[in-house]
Amino acid sequence: MTGIWTWNFQQLRKRIWFPIAIFGVLGVLTAFAAVWLKPLVPPDLPRLIGSESVSTLLNILATSMLAVTTFSVSIMVSAFNAAANNATPRATVLLRDDGVTQGVLASFTGAFIYSLCGIIGLQTGIYQRSGRLVLFVVTIVVLAIIIWQLVHWIGHLSNYGRLTDITDRLETAATKSLAKQMKQPYLGGLRPEPDLAARLATGTALPAATIGYVQFVDMESLQSCAEKAGATIFVAALPGAFVDPQRDLLHLIGGTLTDDLAQSLRDAFVVDTQRTFDQDPRFGLIVLAEVASRALSPAINDPGTAIDILGRLQRILSLWHDQPDHEVLFDRIIVGGLVIDDLFADAFAPIARDGATLVEVQIRLQKVLHALARLNPDQFARPAAEQSRRALAFADTALVLAADRALVADLSRQIAP
Repeated sequence: MTGIWTWNFQQLRKRIWFPIAIFGVLGVLTAFAAVWLKPLVPPDLPRLIGSESVSTLLNILATSMLAVTTFSVSIMVSAFNAAANNATPRATVLLRDDGVTQGVLASFTGAFIYSLCGIIGLQTGIYQRSGRLVLFVVTIVVLAIIIWQLVHWIGHLSNYGRLTDITDRLETAATKSLAKQMKQPYLGGLRPEPDLAARLATGTALPAATIGYVQFVDMESLQSCAEKAGATIFVAALPGAFVDPQRDLLHLIGGTLTDDLAQSLRDAFVVDTQRTFDQDPRFGLIVLAEVASRALSPAINDPGTAIDILGRLQRILSLWHDQPDHEVLFDRIIVGGLVIDDLFADAFAPIARDGATLVEVQIRLQKVLHALARLNPDQFARPAAEQSRRALAFADTALVLAADRALVADLSRQIAP
């Protein structure tokens, strides 16, 4: 499991300015490394290679990198706007965290800073002949890296920010999150037992101190707190839950809830204004359903995208499986697992509502639910039948032709458990 410091660092790495800052520092260090390395250069070598041209190369590099960086940033912003308008604003974070885009912008910015520092060093005369040779060699290496990044960037732009690219990213994020959840269905803690309600009645509830979404739960910190207090903790707010001072984060069973302990327990929960995909599989399903709902709106009228989303939802939910003998990493923490009914509602209820007038969407929805029910009858039959009945109710009131309604009803009857 990931501790809160590791999680915070992972979130920091995703910030677009972080790799840019790293490459900027590397650019400065690279430019002035020529001063430190010049004693290693043989005296006659600079004359043979013609390192005096480095000034021209650096000026070209500085001018071109400023223009290319500005152009790349404008493309990135345009992709953000396209994702917000064509898919959903919740998907822009995945474009922002794109490793290729961040690497390209960081490389361009680092090369620009490197060239500026090199020009300044040349104008102040700190390099001399040997230093100019080192700077020339490094500049050639930087140019090679920039050319490779440009080629990579041009190829990446052919799909970057398009609707298929966004839905691919959303499916990947949701798949990773659900796969991680299936590996540790209770975040590494204990499964709730039937006597949990009676135990909670003897415990102490700890409400949230702020209003927002739970993004991350540091199980390692909770385990440490529980061991020190000689208690057991029930996590009442999973990642994705919206909490406020009237909503409990956890229950302390046994032990004494002191002010210091309460603060330490609250610090184990990262609460912010937005949901994230990392520990929240439901969020990925919700955002994919949002994309389908927008595609089904009268302004866009794109049932093909909704049908594509239904296939993606089927692939994601097919990862679900029960783990009665899961690995317990934190034996003093009880965690309520995901409820499969909630996942089915998140995924299919909006599409059933917004695609009620389109028979092709209703047919595809019923077939996806039927396929899932057959895939895992013990887990999926009941929630699939519930969503099927709900979709049929919408179709009965919205479809114009009786033959279409009869077709959807026939498909729905096949799912009944």
